[in-house]
Amino acid sequence: MDPVRNPFAPGAGQRPPELAGRDKELAAFEVVLERIARGRPERSLVLTGLRGVGKTVLLGELRSMALKRGWGAGKVEARPDADLRRPLSAALHRAVRDLAVRHRAPDRVEYVLGVLKAFALRAAPEGAKLRDRWQPGIDVPAANGRADSGDIEIDLVELFTDVAELAQDVGTGVALLIDEMQDLLPDDVSAMCAACHELSQNQAPLVVVGAGLPHLPAVLSASKSYSERLFRYVRIDRLVQEDAYQAILAPVTREDADITSDALDALFEASGGYPYFIQAYGKAAWDAAPSDPITAEDVQVAAPEAEAELAVGFFGSRYERATPAEREYLRAIAELTEGRDEGVSTADIAVFLGRKPSSLSPARDSLIKKGLVYSAERGRIAFTVPHFGRFLLGREE
Repeated sequence: MDPVRNPFAPGAGQRPPELAGRDKELAAFEVVLERIARGRPERSLVLTGLRGVGKTVLLGELRSMALKRGWGAGKVEARPDADLRRPLSAALHRAVRDLAVRHRAPDRVEYVLGVLKAFALRAAPEGAKLRDRWQPGIDVPAANGRADSGDIEIDLVELFTDVAELAQDVGTGVALLIDEMQDLLPDDVSAMCAACHELSQNQAPLVVVGAGLPHLPAVLSASKSYSERLFRYVRIDRLVQEDAYQAILAPVTREDADITSDALDALFEASGGYPYFIQAYGKAAWDAAPSDPITAEDVQVAAPEAEAELAVGFFGSRYERATPAEREYLRAIAELTEGRDEGVSTADIAVFLGRKPSSLSPARDSLIKKGLVYSAERGRIAFTVPHFGRFLLGREE
């Protein structure tokens, strides 16, 4: 098969395989957009799931849906220990520009941009020299006395309110999409919850769509006790067999190629139904197939190539971030679960390692912060990365 035409290569195709089986989520977001645009109350949305299930790609599709309806839309990727003001300012600047092309009152747009600039400028530390201050690239004077108090909770409520009112002027709304939401700083999580609460109280046309690891609901709940009323939680999981087959067939048939039923079964078994793995194994199988159709033998020949690539880019890049003590903890999880994608008791890990549970808390907490494990339930821990245990057991130390 022609590797140049490989439909599983990153960016190939018009609808990435990760979106197969997500029609329910897309339809639900369409309803959210319609309800908010009509001034009816609606909760913001939080997508949770393991790595590799396609949350980021789904966020991108939701953003496209909002833009097609004339909404303003901006996307943020949260990073550990990073302040929210700067990336959030850039995302909302993009959203305001989306709205500005439809707005008939330039002074209203300039006012909101001035508020946004005032909010953004507070990202600079107190006493920072002028040359060290970040300039947000907003070509209007900063407003005074609005979203510039330095208290992120107060400022975010005021900023969201003004941006939402701008959208209301043109009869649409604003979608703010936040990827890796569990990495927000505690103060920023609290501010986000408070702002979403204010929006819901006022039925303002601004919706936050967050995506993150399975423990994200617990992060939000720990910040504000009322967070469960603010968000609609949607769990994104691996694809069932029928949807996984569609994720494989759709890109293949777009290239006027074919694949045998045995090859579909082999790809599903190798990938476990996880969209990221479907793409990795599908890409390798396409490259390995000497002719049309792709066969189960092609999948078997290609599997080592796919696994080698995953070992470096998907698994290895994360494993390398762990310290020796953290790697010992990860290995214990893999041994106790025998490489299966399931949780394990933290007490059992302590027994396995011959250590007191309290002595392992720093490693566990650091791994949670790095996004390598999550607390599936109280007293239990699991990998955030599918097949990670299998990778560790096959790794030569």
